[in-house]
Amino acid sequence: MAKKPSQPKGANTLIAKNRRAFHEYEMVETYECGIVLTGTEVRSLRENNCQLTDGFALIRGGEVWLNNLHIPPYSHGSIFNGDPDRRRKLLMHRRQIRLLSQRTQEKGLTLVPTKIYFDKNGRVKVEIALARGKKLHDKRQSMAERDQKREIERALKERSRY
Repeated sequence: MAKKPSQPKGANTLIAKNRRAFHEYEMVETYECGIVLTGTEVRSLRENNCQLTDGFALIRGGEVWLNNLHIPPYSHGSIFNGDPDRRRKLLMHRRQIRLLSQRTQEKGLTLVPTKIYFDKNGRVKVEIALARGKKLHDKRQSMAERDQKREIERALKERSRY
């Protein structure tokens, strides 16, 4: 009996998105990275268990580490369930790490995870962004723009009804 695919072939399956990061930071560039996980962590992610909101990435010793990514223990796991809040290593090319290291030395730039997903081959990928923190007036401006877009869409929808 053939299993029916839930998504089209070649599509990425989103596990978690860091919506708070888009509110707090202005994204400059995004990068796709692999992540080093244990088997029970991957199974827990397949159950859509993950929390990215407080996550951040650091470059230490030529390696990129993801901190505060909370992956709860697998429900059917045993003693092999690891620490849910441990630091996890991100997999990137050496040139990219060197470039990110130079860019994060600049004032106000940081590495923030924006989303975690399964790629088309079933591997877990993390998208990290080189981001600059927003000031309060920038946050207000982006909220006002979002409200304006919503009002325009509402007006167009209302207009198309008649």
